[in-house]
Amino acid sequence: MSRRAARSPASGPGRTGDDTDREGGREPRGGLSPDEAAEVFRRLRDHMPGRISGAKGPKDQPDAFRSVVSCILSAQSRDANTHLATTRLFALAETPDDMLALPEAEIAAAIKPCGLYNMKARNIRRLCEELISAHDRVVPDTREGLMSLPGVGRKCADIVMSFTFDADVIAVDTHVFRVANRTGLTEAKTADETARQLEAEAPDFARRDGHFWLIQFGKAICIARTPHCESCFLTDLCRWYADRRKYCLLRHSN
Repeated sequence: MSRRAARSPASGPGRTGDDTDREGGREPRGGLSPDEAAEVFRRLRDHMPGRISGAKGPKDQPDAFRSVVSCILSAQSRDANTHLATTRLFALAETPDDMLALPEAEIAAAIKPCGLYNMKARNIRRLCEELISAHDRVVPDTREGLMSLPGVGRKCADIVMSFTFDADVIAVDTHVFRVANRTGLTEAKTADETARQLEAEAPDFARRDGHFWLIQFGKAICIARTPHCESCFLTDLCRWYADRRKYCLLRHSN
């Protein structure tokens, strides 16, 4: 049984679990159908920029090793802090061997701006040891291989696959997670589950640039605190807007 057929109509972000919508007096709506999801991606394709030719790896890093390390550093860190941490770290070392030559305390001091620096420093050293001992210093280009590395989870693996190895995968960051679960493309409580649902159900034409469409839409229109529903081209399909249409209409009429 498919995910869309199996879930209850009251499931997903913003659902109360009651038999009727508190504001609209109707049954809550589930996620998008496959045809609706395909239409969402078609509109995103028409309105949002896709993959930029020659795009570099995460945080604009020029090679796979520095891309993976940058992804590790970016966890629970603002972009500006991650950029500062990567700049300081890669001024000291740019390869697994050079990184291992540094004391862990020196790595931690260099990456302190990105937070969780002691744990991240340990993971970076463990990552380097694993690359040298098990991968001949070559970063794996598969999700399974990347996730076998210390400190690398599904999100980091997918981002490296997409940006560094040019794979057709929809990586899920905070913007993609928000947009996918607001619109009804997915109904998930975690980024990993969102990624699994997108991988299983996104139409083929959306797999290459879907990450870019969703992230740009999340930054420009479907922002976190006050989404710009009045200028959105998905309101007739969006489950979040449907469940809160009265609130949205009242807020934007003032």
